[in-house]
Amino acid sequence: MSLVRDASGFEAAARAYWSQVHPVFMLPPLAASLFGAILARGADPGVATIHVLAMFAAVYTAHVKDGYIDFHVRGEDDDHPLTVAGCRLGLTASSALFAVCCVLLWLAVGPIAVALTVPAWIIAYFHAPQLDMHPISATMGYPAGIALSILGGYYVQATSLAPVPIAFAIVFLVLLSGIKVIDDTKDYDYDRSIRKRTVAVVVGPARAYTLAYGLMATGMAIVVLMVALGFFPPGALLAIAAFGLVAAIARRGDAALATMLLIRGSYVFLAVLVAAVWFEPLEALLSLL
Repeated sequence: MSLVRDASGFEAAARAYWSQVHPVFMLPPLAASLFGAILARGADPGVATIHVLAMFAAVYTAHVKDGYIDFHVRGEDDDHPLTVAGCRLGLTASSALFAVCCVLLWLAVGPIAVALTVPAWIIAYFHAPQLDMHPISATMGYPAGIALSILGGYYVQATSLAPVPIAFAIVFLVLLSGIKVIDDTKDYDYDRSIRKRTVAVVVGPARAYTLAYGLMATGMAIVVLMVALGFFPPGALLAIAAFGLVAAIARRGDAALATMLLIRGSYVFLAVLVAAVWFEPLEALLSLL
């Protein structure tokens, strides 16, 4: 049974499976899990590690399944390193790792922790070819995974939920949904040819852009509201400024460039939020005045 296309041996297989780790899309869910732990002022690194591994397994499942569907089923991609058997083995291994993590979370934290974790794998596995054919699920699948990662990362530390992590989860759900709408406009012509109903296909690229930036602006507005109500630290406003600058630059580029800039801008947004919550720099500065 061959696992790798156009190659053989352990080293070739290892490279092929490692190629399914896409850092641009892999890092945010892992960072979101840790962000949830930071919000909870978590002190159990073991539990945090298990939840991060679960998120890794879920996203890896999505990457392998998407590659399998896009190359072996739809013929959308020009190349893929794994054979059909290789994809199935990768899906089995990543799903098994996810299941082990869920068992450990159940034993260490409880069933609610698992209930907040399992939907991430469901979204990952069924993203292609089921969820990515509808404008809502195609747009909100990945952002929903990030939101769940924040909530799960928080819960496994605090064993409860609170308004702050829920509000942050909503912010990232809305913000990243806007970015995903723009990302999908890159494939407008192809998606339309296979009747894949992304937002861009349904409303057209121009209106999709307007909707996308409206969603991102809404996410920023929620942050301002939460700061005004005292749920978020004032330093969170710095995250808005950082992301807003990136978004203003991205708006001048095409879909591919805008997506690249906005995804990286979301990294900056998250990093500034982590610093604002953990170090509270503006509060420290104000206390000195």
